[in-house]
Amino acid sequence: MSPHPTDKRELRAAMRAERKRLSGLDATVAHRVADHAGDLPPAAVVAVYRAIGTELDAAPLAAALVAGGRELCLPVVAEPDAPMIFRRWAPGEPLEPDLVGVPAPLPLAERVEPDLIVTPLLAFDARGWRLGQGGGHYDRTFAALPAATRVGLAYAGQEVGGLQVEPHDVRLHGVLTEMGYRPFG
Repeated sequence: MSPHPTDKRELRAAMRAERKRLSGLDATVAHRVADHAGDLPPAAVVAVYRAIGTELDAAPLAAALVAGGRELCLPVVAEPDAPMIFRRWAPGEPLEPDLVGVPAPLPLAERVEPDLIVTPLLAFDARGWRLGQGGGHYDRTFAALPAATRVGLAYAGQEVGGLQVEPHDVRLHGVLTEMGYRPFG
């Protein structure tokens, strides 16, 4: 577990640096994470994400989920300060930047509601709290879709001793790392 500053801004900077360090250590981590795709909770439609920067690449996991018979979708920021929407997607289908510049399915793709949402993160703790980039997109979306199972996708080294929690924060149900799937009680 990484030590962490108490200020969220400082913690985000420290964890971005740590994630960058971890991403450079082992190019096989994303494939080892994908080996645990079958350990994820049951879900017909799974929301994955397109990795930006040093986020753990979800592409191998997406391929493993499709091979396991699950349908995929990707999040789309369509309105500022609103929950994200999700559009059906399969690996190889075209993407275009959404409102915040993240690759997303084209507007003609069917809008769906995922049963399980895989989310990137900067840090997580043993209680299931996550530290994101700070835009609030996932927390707003989690609050709007309370029935969806929420799973962080991370390097095991992104775990910290404990995160500060704010009223808008929404806990994860579990985390998937190169060590496997870990549910939070």
